[in-house]
Amino acid sequence: MSVTKVVVVGGGGHVGLPLALVLAESGYLAVALDISNSVVDKINSGAMPFAEEGAQHLLTKMLNSKSFYASTDHKEIRTAEIVIIVIGTPVDEHLNPDPNAVVNAMSACIPYMNSGQLVILRSTVFPGVTERVRNLLKQSNLNPDVTFCPERILEGHALKELHELPQIIGANDEKSANRAATIFETLGVKTIRVTPEEAELAKLFTNVWRYIKFAAANQFWLMSNEAGLDFSKIREAVTFDYPRASDLPNAGFSAGPCLFKDTMQLAAFSNNTFGLGHSAMMVNEGLPLYVVKKIEEKYDLKELRVGILGAAFKGESDDIRSSLSYKLKKILEFKTKSVVMSDPYVTVDTNLVSLDQTLADSDVLIIGAPHKIYKDLVTTKPIIDIWNLLGNGNLIQ
Repeated sequence: MSVTKVVVVGGGGHVGLPLALVLAESGYLAVALDISNSVVDKINSGAMPFAEEGAQHLLTKMLNSKSFYASTDHKEIRTAEIVIIVIGTPVDEHLNPDPNAVVNAMSACIPYMNSGQLVILRSTVFPGVTERVRNLLKQSNLNPDVTFCPERILEGHALKELHELPQIIGANDEKSANRAATIFETLGVKTIRVTPEEAELAKLFTNVWRYIKFAAANQFWLMSNEAGLDFSKIREAVTFDYPRASDLPNAGFSAGPCLFKDTMQLAAFSNNTFGLGHSAMMVNEGLPLYVVKKIEEKYDLKELRVGILGAAFKGESDDIRSSLSYKLKKILEFKTKSVVMSDPYVTVDTNLVSLDQTLADSDVLIIGAPHKIYKDLVTTKPIIDIWNLLGNGNLIQ
């Protein structure tokens, strides 16, 4: 029996690689296509290029079964029945979305494509990009089925959630919708069909909603802190056995590669009339400045040595993309005597130091990422813990 071949363009990244591995495990021949030779070589050698729960074992298993491999050769697309694009839409230095990333990725694929293929756009795109891709293909006399099926996974838990979370299918016709739905139903998940434009907005709304919720929690924390009250206790009272408030997050640095970026994309889509999104951005991005302000009220910063615990954008992760720990570090470098930062998971930043050195070289510590390892930290140094990771509250006075 022939095996259906899937090429995941951008398949060496946090979205593409877990998807390719799960598809390989589900009976497809999956190819992770990536432009980075070093990433492809690492994957084919059997090593994950980033941390993802359960992925190392699955990578080894799929390589051994010959149902998965990585490549930099776009010719792999010629024999593929399904092409999945996971190149996201970045924002530029002016916070304007740049939809050309996806279009450029498609342009590189077009010479090897045919009209019998199914094309799935997977990562977050600016509304209208799916239609732009469809038109680009038509200009090359290609008429494959084109859908937008946004990823919905939480980084670090992708393998589990790809088998659990319902999948949105953005398609303009039954044939395209059915072909895409078949793939995700193979993973055991339900699907819901909308138009591509509705799916594009659904993805943006999902990420922006999370960002706004984090901003609300951070604003509540700021208000509580200014009143000399512990937000963690207030939040516990609000959420205790009360389902209508159960989704109120704790305070903390809200960052990463998606939430801020997608909020700015939605703002651009609404012709910059999205005041709620801009307000959320100001709250979340302003948190490091506020933390420094509160420290400055208590200490002589120019004589202070500060240690930042955690460089990743979230706990138990090695991903530093858009991490606010680096914004915090930059502010402190301007104001303090010295700043050092450590992280038990991050390997890409050679400027990080060990935890022991961070403890030794600091007068004050700030938890930048809520890694569980810090719960067992033994030190007499004062710790700024806006996450309430240590369980001592998150009041900064």
